[in-house]
Amino acid sequence: MTRYALISVWDKRGLAEFARGISELGFRLLSTGGTAKTLRDAGLEVTEVSELAGFPEVFGGRVKTLQPQIFGGILFRRGIDDRDAEAHGIPLIDLVCVNLYPFEETAAKNPALPELVEMIDIGGPSLIRAAAKNHDSVIVVVDPDDYGWVLEEMRKRGGTLAEEGRRTLALKAFARTAAYDCVIYRELWARFRSEEMPEHLFLHEKKAQDLRYGENPHQRAAYYGRPLWEQLWGKELSYNNILDATAAWDCLCEFGEPAAVIVKHLIPCGVAVRDDIEDAFAAAYEADPVSAFGGIIAVNRPLSAGVAERLNAFFSEIVMAPDFQPEALELLKKKRDRRLLLVKGDARQGLQIRSVLGGVLVQGPDALLNEKWDVVSGEVDEETGRDLAFAWKVVKHVRSNAIVVASGLTTLGVGAGQPNRVGSAEIALRQAGERAMGAVLASDAFFPFPDSVELAARHGIKAIIQPGGSVRDEEVIAAARRLGIAMVLTGTRHFRH
Repeated sequence: MTRYALISVWDKRGLAEFARGISELGFRLLSTGGTAKTLRDAGLEVTEVSELAGFPEVFGGRVKTLQPQIFGGILFRRGIDDRDAEAHGIPLIDLVCVNLYPFEETAAKNPALPELVEMIDIGGPSLIRAAAKNHDSVIVVVDPDDYGWVLEEMRKRGGTLAEEGRRTLALKAFARTAAYDCVIYRELWARFRSEEMPEHLFLHEKKAQDLRYGENPHQRAAYYGRPLWEQLWGKELSYNNILDATAAWDCLCEFGEPAAVIVKHLIPCGVAVRDDIEDAFAAAYEADPVSAFGGIIAVNRPLSAGVAERLNAFFSEIVMAPDFQPEALELLKKKRDRRLLLVKGDARQGLQIRSVLGGVLVQGPDALLNEKWDVVSGEVDEETGRDLAFAWKVVKHVRSNAIVVASGLTTLGVGAGQPNRVGSAEIALRQAGERAMGAVLASDAFFPFPDSVELAARHGIKAIIQPGGSVRDEEVIAAARRLGIAMVLTGTRHFRH
C-alpha cells in the first residue's frame, strides 16, 4: 500500500532537503498550493491533495485539506480500521509535516482586523492535532529545526521512528497548536475587549532553560519565555538572579536621563540620576555601599571603562546595560563569577501574574505616575520638585510599606517591607543619617497617623510626597504645616506587596 507524507508548510526552511529524504525512504509526497510548487521546483514528484481527495481547493484556498479522505488517512487506526479504510478508498498517510500561518508575526505588525483574521490557520492545526492523536502510527513534524534528526532516525529504522521519538513530536505538536490558539485569543481579546481583563488566562511560554534550583537548593525551577537579555559573560543565571535583574531593570526603565540602579533582594538600595553615566553610578554606589556588595548593577547608557573600573573594586552578581564599551567588557571579564547582561526592552510590559490559594492573581503593570500634584503644605521649588519626582519614581519599586529618602536625585535611605509605615520610615531615615537634613521623603501609600511626619521633621526632611487618602489626612497635613514640611499629595498609590 502506498505510504503518503502530507507536507503543507508556510515556513519553507529546509523543506526541499527534508522532502527529498522522505521520498527516498519510500513515501509519496502529498501537498497543496505553494508547498507543492516549491517541491516541484526542487525536482520532486508531488501529488496534489485535491487530486487524491477528488475535491478541488475552494474559497480562494480557505478549504484545501479539510477532506474526509485526508483526515481519514491520518486518523484510521492501523490494524483495527484497515477494512473500513480500504472500503472507502482512504489512503495511508503515515507522516504529516505542517507549520502554520504566521499569525504571531502578523499580529506584531498591528494590521487591520480582516488581514489578521486571514492569518488564522484552520486546516493546519486540525492536521497537526489529528496526526498527534494518532502518533502511534503517524509521524508529525511541526518545526523545521526537527527535520535533521527526524530524517536521520527514520533512515536508521527503515522509514519509521521509535516510540519515544513519536511521543516527543506529538507533545511538541500539541504544544504548538495550544500556543497558537492562545495567541489568537489574546490578540482578539485585546482588539474586542481591550478595557477588560481577559476572561481566560492561558500561559504558553516555552521553557528557555532549566535552572539549577529555585529560591532555595531543594526547589526545582526553570525559566520560561523569551529573554530580553543576551548573556555576554559569566556562569548560568539562577532563579534569584533573574528575579533581581528584573527588579533592577524595571526600576531603571522609569528614567530617561542617565541613571544607575543597584538592587539587592528585589529592593533598590542605590539609585541616582546624573548628566553622565559614570557620575550616576558613583552616586548610586555611594548611596549605600554596604548593600551594594553582591548586588545587581543596572545602567541605562553604554557602560564605560570608567564605570567598569569602579565595579571591579567590589563584588557584584550581575551588571546590566543596553551596551558595553569594548574596554569595559575586557575589564569586567576579569571577574569570573560576575554575569554581564546586554539588555533590550522594557521590563514593565505585559500582565503580572502571582500564584495564590487555588489559582493566580493577574494585573497590568504599574505604569502610572500622576503628574497633577496637590501641594497641601508649604511651597515646592524647582529643585525640591525634581527630588520629589525622583523619589516618587523609586518608591514604586520598593516593597510596601515603602519609604524613600532622597536628595540631589540620589537615594539616601530606603525602608521596605515593614508591617507598619513608621517602621519603614525609621529604617530609611536611620540609613540616611545626617544626609536627611534638607532631603525629601516619598511614601508609596498614605500616612495613617502623623507619627511618620513627626519623625521626618526630627531628621530635617524638608518635603514629603505621598498619595493621601487616609481618614486622618487633615491631621497629617496639619502636622506637616506645623512642622514646616512641604507636602505633596498625588492621589495615586503604588503598593508593591
